[in-house]
Amino acid sequence: MFNPSKADVRRFFCTVYAKAQTGQAMEAIETIASLWIDEHPEYHAELANVKAALAAVDQPEDSQTSCFLHLSMHLSITEQCSIDQPRGIRQAVELLTHRLDSLHDAHHVAMEYLGQMLWDSQQSGQPPDGQIYVASMQRHATRD
Repeated sequence: MFNPSKADVRRFFCTVYAKAQTGQAMEAIETIASLWIDEHPEYHAELANVKAALAAVDQPEDSQTSCFLHLSMHLSITEQCSIDQPRGIRQAVELLTHRLDSLHDAHHVAMEYLGQMLWDSQQSGQPPDGQIYVASMQRHATRD
């Protein structure tokens, strides 16, 4: 399993941002990441300075969500939907996208449930429960 360090993640997103700014060719995953970066102009200044991003790896995060965590979650949800794993997540995100008229907003809802699933797993010492995650998304997508 791929297990990048915080520095690897920060370097990846900063490199993608730099490539996008200069029109360089990108790998498929970099292209997907660049699309999510485009959706978050508030992160561009942070992504433009790889040295500062790497220096901040060992610094405690402030009260705001890390842009690197946020973008990583977008990539995770995109990948989950592409392979429909956990089973049903693609449909749940599609339903929510239709309901909210925004894939971006649907991802932000999914992030809440994904984060909750991971938190619950860490607290219980059990593997993440994808069925609860998908069921939560489906309920959110279909509630009145």
